[in-house]
Amino acid sequence: MDSATHDKIVAILGGGREMTLATIRPDGFPQATTVSYVHDGLTLYFGTAADSQKARNIALDDKVSLTVNLPYDRTEEILGLSMGARAARVVDRAEIAKVGDLMLRRFPEGADFGPDEADAIAIFSIAPVVVSVLDYRNGIGHTELVTI
Repeated sequence: MDSATHDKIVAILGGGREMTLATIRPDGFPQATTVSYVHDGLTLYFGTAADSQKARNIALDDKVSLTVNLPYDRTEEILGLSMGARAARVVDRAEIAKVGDLMLRRFPEGADFGPDEADAIAIFSIAPVVVSVLDYRNGIGHTELVTI
């Protein structure tokens, strides 16, 4: 991947706040949910209830897909990402602290959560494997497929 594409992906991640995350349920069907996220470069992070269906799905199969879309008024302004990725629960305390800092900077309202609530939350990292960069400013349906 060239540096311009890398920078475009990071800029889109920086401009979004929510992603639609698809995990694989035990019955084989995908489950798509919307979650807030933060990122460090190309790595995304999100938190969810430790006993949520998302967390259980990822424990069974770490393959996920996701989309991030920036706001737009007209179809020819669509700018977003679609990713195939691997998700993993973050257990390293230093990484959890780093993600906590990223989350508080991006979502300061999270400071209202107390320690009891934080204990019930699992943090997951998402490492992209393949990224489709959607940029309809270059023509309706324009995508660029990038392997990480």
